[in-house]
Amino acid sequence: MFTTLVAVLVALVVGHVAPALVARLRRFDWYGQWVRWLDAHGGDGSFWRGPYGVGLAVVPVLLPVIVLQWLLSGWWLGLPSLLFGVLVLVLCWGPRDLDRDVEAVLDADDADERRAAVANLQAAGGSLHADRASLVEATMYNALRRWFAALFWFLLLGPWGAALYRLLALVVAGPFAALLPVANAQGARRALQVMEWPVAQLMVLSLALVGNFNSVAGAWRLAPGGRWSLSARFLGAAARASVSAELSEEAYDYAEAGIVPVWQRMPELRDVMSLVWRMLLLWLVLLALLIIAGWVS
Repeated sequence: MFTTLVAVLVALVVGHVAPALVARLRRFDWYGQWVRWLDAHGGDGSFWRGPYGVGLAVVPVLLPVIVLQWLLSGWWLGLPSLLFGVLVLVLCWGPRDLDRDVEAVLDADDADERRAAVANLQAAGGSLHADRASLVEATMYNALRRWFAALFWFLLLGPWGAALYRLLALVVAGPFAALLPVANAQGARRALQVMEWPVAQLMVLSLALVGNFNSVAGAWRLAPGGRWSLSARFLGAAARASVSAELSEEAYDYAEAGIVPVWQRMPELRDVMSLVWRMLLLWLVLLALLIIAGWVS
């Protein structure tokens, strides 16, 4: 858990201090070349073109990570394992910096610049429309795929868990999605949904705790988030409900105080990014408390 906390902090800091460097490292061009090679050599009726074919792309890349994770555990008071974990999570975080993409949408002055900024914000999924509700939804889905899913699986399985999630995301919702055959892509999509569903549920719980609980719970039930379905559509609905409730409460507070609110461009987008930061802070605080509890005991 200590490794997870340190790795997340380093990933956030590096992403802000050296965004161009980490953007190059997170492009995974070598992985795209590997997937292209498999597609070129996988003939009709081959395992590659079946529903489990994505395993051929993921497993050979994942094996060295698993072996290194096992070999480094217990050496030099865990320092090599810590450094390896930090490196893997830094590479699996993102690949784009979420809050920078949100700020780019807010700061865009002309239509072309705004379209490019919106495309970057929606890079990892969510609605592809440019209205405010769709951008709120896209921000929350991108928070899932850029931050929280990698963090969850890193915490649960270590570096190879985060690597597994990122490799799947790259071929399902990333730049290499078009390279998979139809049946292969369907199987990969189901695998990614299995990995994202518990994370989305935890994100909704976190959203309810840091935002408006009643609004989030109601949207989660109506979505419906309580069904045994791999769809994570309830996450977008919960985000929209929480943002609407917060902005309504803010407007009411201003009216009660007799204050004219300061004009903001796209307050919904600012609010959802604030919620995402609060959710991440909640996860890190819980991690820190668990670490302290482990030390005390």
